[in-house]
Amino acid sequence: MYIKLIQPKMKQRPMDSTIKSRMSPPLGLMTIAAMLRDRHRVVIENENISPINFDTPDIVGITVTVDAMPRAMEIAARFRKMGVTVVAGGIHITTAESFIPEDAFDVLCIGPAEGTWDDIVRDFEDGALKKRYRCRPMTGRDIISPAYDMVKSSEYLYCNIVHTGRGCPFRCDFCYNSSKERKFMNRDIADVIAEIERIGKKHIMFIDDNFAGDIKYTRELVRRLTPLKIKWNAAVSANIADHPDLLDEMKESGCMGLFIGFESIDPASVSGVHKVQNDISKYEKIVEALHSRGIMINASFVFGLDGDTPETFKTTLDWIVKNRIETVTSHILTPYPGTVLYDKMKSEGRLLTDDLSLYNTANVVFKPKNMTEKQLYDGYIKIYKDIYSFKNIIRRMPRSREQIPAYLMFNLFYRKFGKFTDLLCQKISYEKIGLWGELLSRYINKEKNVRTVAAREKVL
Repeated sequence: MYIKLIQPKMKQRPMDSTIKSRMSPPLGLMTIAAMLRDRHRVVIENENISPINFDTPDIVGITVTVDAMPRAMEIAARFRKMGVTVVAGGIHITTAESFIPEDAFDVLCIGPAEGTWDDIVRDFEDGALKKRYRCRPMTGRDIISPAYDMVKSSEYLYCNIVHTGRGCPFRCDFCYNSSKERKFMNRDIADVIAEIERIGKKHIMFIDDNFAGDIKYTRELVRRLTPLKIKWNAAVSANIADHPDLLDEMKESGCMGLFIGFESIDPASVSGVHKVQNDISKYEKIVEALHSRGIMINASFVFGLDGDTPETFKTTLDWIVKNRIETVTSHILTPYPGTVLYDKMKSEGRLLTDDLSLYNTANVVFKPKNMTEKQLYDGYIKIYKDIYSFKNIIRRMPRSREQIPAYLMFNLFYRKFGKFTDLLCQKISYEKIGLWGELLSRYINKEKNVRTVAAREKVL
């Protein structure tokens, strides 16, 4: 049987270059491919890379994020006109099942692929296909390693991406993890280590929603990472600072940087969306804990929370600069269908549009409480420009010399001059540019280790 798996084209945000859509390949589709390719012909097509080939496979599977939903429906309609069965899955289908138009797709895949796709293919072959497939009960041991060899590494900045689990133990109102369908689970550590060894890279990007959702698991994992002599980045929640001994082990195992959802420096804004793991009084402790260990911070902020005002942008910028936050990812609050926030906004009559293509955290799709829609959007655009101005890039410069090259690479070549870097990637290849960054990181670390050893020998 011939199965085609499709990633629809994503909408570019104002501050993004094409690099954003070329950052890494679609792991979800690669996971499905790994499950099925021994028995079927499987093809992966990413519309962010090249146009879709509208041929006639037996089944088309489309992964759907909220903002890609309109495009996914267009793709599905075209294939269905040719008599092709279309299966839709992914975050939006799983978290917002009741919002999906009944006639948009032939089949809805709700939950992880490992607990659904075998059933879908079997029923298709038996002529007994159902409209909905809900994931069977599963644990982290059921998570399958993606088919990394089925994508062209030259088309992406990084293919050295690994997930250690699924979901997050926290249920913040605005996050898709607040959906009851999103379960938190960790993979078998031996499988994670084996996958890293198969990838064969010395720099790994862990792309879990929360790398440290289970502290006991994370502690054991980082101990197993240490002998591999790799460098790695991951996303964790703000309560990581409550575990300084774990931070020591993370650094020892090769942690270079952590993405943390600070979201707001206003207590009312954070508590209003039930982000219980964030204690704003400890924010500067978190920053100090990471910086003192030489770990860089990618801080996430959400603007438009009910405690926010037009002054929020300046106070947040001042805090970012004062604390020398190395990189910042900002978002406009977006009530994704299927989340607690969406239900709240809808009940209060605050939703402004049902055009899901605008639900990409770069548009104002609701009525803010303490500012106008224009103030929210303009503030969002301005704080990006201010953070990545030459003046503030210099003011946020890391105190550690070893971090400066990586810091400048991200702030200048990805954010400040991202469009130029994208042209460079197109000429040279995304993979090679990513590799240069990895080699620079390894060189910096090697030089640091040499100096550390020399200093110790001098003392002895």
